[in-house]
Amino acid sequence: MLEENEMPKKWYNIQADLKTPLDPPLNPQTKQPIGPDDLKAIFPMGLIKQEVSQDRYISIPKEVRDIYRLWRPSPLIRARRLEKYLKTPAQIYYKWEGVSPPGSHKPNSAVAQAYYNMKEGVERLVTETGAGQWGSALAFATQLFNLKCRIYMVKCSYEQKPYRRVLMENWGAEVYPSPTKLTKSGRAMLEKDPKTSGSLGMAISEAVEDAATHDNTNYALGSVLNHVVLHQTIIGMEMKKEFEKIDKYPDIILG
Repeated sequence: MLEENEMPKKWYNIQADLKTPLDPPLNPQTKQPIGPDDLKAIFPMGLIKQEVSQDRYISIPKEVRDIYRLWRPSPLIRARRLEKYLKTPAQIYYKWEGVSPPGSHKPNSAVAQAYYNMKEGVERLVTETGAGQWGSALAFATQLFNLKCRIYMVKCSYEQKPYRRVLMENWGAEVYPSPTKLTKSGRAMLEKDPKTSGSLGMAISEAVEDAATHDNTNYALGSVLNHVVLHQTIIGMEMKKEFEKIDKYPDIILG
């Protein structure tokens, strides 16, 4: 375990070290590279700058680190019983992110995204969730910064995982089974198939539409984009420090 004062103060941006720059995401309508102006409709400028940054390290705001300290640094644990079961001479360690209040690694980005939106005056965040981990993380983060939160949850998961919905609602979020009648895209999907069990793509369509059609609302995403990956690097940055403490470094790292 690291001490709280040993928690990294910077995220690591892999874009600074790629031999070939990543291709930019494309506008789904024009098929042309998306620029900052396209992203401003649904993301705050603080996250857009992270999305395109080539800086190797980006400082973690103190307000975000203060919240991270609720569960960070997370422990690095040696899996001795697994080693014994496998009869392996290898030493196996795992970084345990389940110590966060929502129970996953997702708040590493949700807290940061909620913070940057709050700083720019956004009042409400919308997102999609499948099994519920990302929705739980964003509901947790938004209530810490007094933001409203709406979550479009894939309909079959909404029905199969009621306790995830309860968790999100306890943190103040509105949760709806997607597709809904609240959005133009949702109504179109229901008209095409009234009994659809939903999909992540449908839920994303509803959340993005919701954000793009409300001035006080932005969209938050739990994977895929560069700034989300950036926020998750705190796991690896901590891990490096933890292995230095025990004077070891792994031959193989899996993520």
